[in-house]
Amino acid sequence: MHLIPDPRRLLLDANELTTHKVDGVLSHILGGPIDYADIYFEHTFSESVSMEEGIVKRASRNISQGAGVRGVAGDKAGYAYSDDITLHALEHAARTARAIADSGSASAPAAVNTTPGKPHNLYPVNVPPSEVAVADKVALLREVDRVARAHDPRIVNVMASFTSQYKVVLVATSDGLVVGDVQPLSRLSVTCVAQDGSNRQIGSHGGGGRGEFGEFTRDSGFGHYAREAARQALVNLEAVEAPAGTMDVVLGSGWPGILLHEAVGHGLEADFNRKGVSAFSGMIGKRVASELCTVVDDGTLLGRRGSLNVDDEGTPTSRTVLIENGILKGYINDRMNARLLGAPLTGNGRRESYAHAPMPRMTNTFMEAGTTPPEEIIRGVRRGLYAVSFGGGQVDITNGKFVFSASEAYLIEDGKITRPVKGATLIGNGPDALTRVSAVGSDLALDSGIGTCGKEGQSVPVGVGMPTIRLDAITVGGTAA
Repeated sequence: MHLIPDPRRLLLDANELTTHKVDGVLSHILGGPIDYADIYFEHTFSESVSMEEGIVKRASRNISQGAGVRGVAGDKAGYAYSDDITLHALEHAARTARAIADSGSASAPAAVNTTPGKPHNLYPVNVPPSEVAVADKVALLREVDRVARAHDPRIVNVMASFTSQYKVVLVATSDGLVVGDVQPLSRLSVTCVAQDGSNRQIGSHGGGGRGEFGEFTRDSGFGHYAREAARQALVNLEAVEAPAGTMDVVLGSGWPGILLHEAVGHGLEADFNRKGVSAFSGMIGKRVASELCTVVDDGTLLGRRGSLNVDDEGTPTSRTVLIENGILKGYINDRMNARLLGAPLTGNGRRESYAHAPMPRMTNTFMEAGTTPPEEIIRGVRRGLYAVSFGGGQVDITNGKFVFSASEAYLIEDGKITRPVKGATLIGNGPDALTRVSAVGSDLALDSGIGTCGKEGQSVPVGVGMPTIRLDAITVGGTAA
């Protein structure tokens, strides 16, 4: 059995540090306007293997470690980091963080109880994928290639990759908290190219999370991803140009929740709302969506890509209801914004690595299921678009305006799903779009574990989800004449 590393032993003992010495570093920061400080230690092992045209094109391994030191004075924070985990480096970083946070004036935080709850055990992995032999991962990719090509002779190329990460973290705070976590993460990605004459199209699928390598080796893992990528590429071969105009849109369950994440979720992060730059600023207690909509951010789901035992500030994650029956209930908080807003901690303080300061970020964000059968939702649409999967998109946080490209979509004609279309984009406003939800399906599904969220130059793994929903009178951009 794989021995799970002890964060204190790996990050403190191995660098000749003790909790007493760490407390001493924190004391260098406190004083004057600075009333909170923390240190985030991290050791990360990453590995990636990719295959194309049946050939291993790339394999890499990387080990990194370091520590970030933060001092907070009201709404001002100073942050410094080092990839050298020694007492001297930490003390230097502490002085730098203090100098940054101590410059200028800062507003006082509100009085609020920010005592964290009990940590979880959401990913009890015995052998993390990062410990599995590279030969086994190459064999997995060869099976992906075989299954995808066997799906249809029009599949002319397959690209597949397996990435894994094993992160050990430790957080020490001036409140006396010292908490560590060991965080496995892996993902299998598949892209297929289909060709029929001069028509070439692609399809992509994949999945992962914080689980065992064996989950990928089952047919329900790699086989499903391979066939789905091939199927999507073949669907796109048959797709016609998407029509443009205002029409009813049905979003499928699962991955289409990415639209909810981007168009609504970011606008509910506390930093944007504290600064008054979000479309949802000052709206708590007010109706912001159809009464059919309840939106949740939940970092406590077992083994999910966006889940964490504790966030990157040492706070246990939680289930946070953001919108309930259309009424805005609260925001996604990290420690600093919770203190400033007088709001409870939600366990959403996240960072890409020790080289980045934490900020409020989503974990697994989804809309809860309704009561309407999804087939009934489709039957109720005379003319519209059924969007199953999305690719890229853009959102303006300040006003909620979004543009999303559908990577798999179909026409709905007289209550039936008919022809696949390509080139469809959804154009709208996040808060407005939620008020146009006229039906919510009973088929809530989370994505397969592929989400990565970007914010202010930082990327973190996330999850999204949604039941089938109907949006009335949405603007659809297309390419059909």
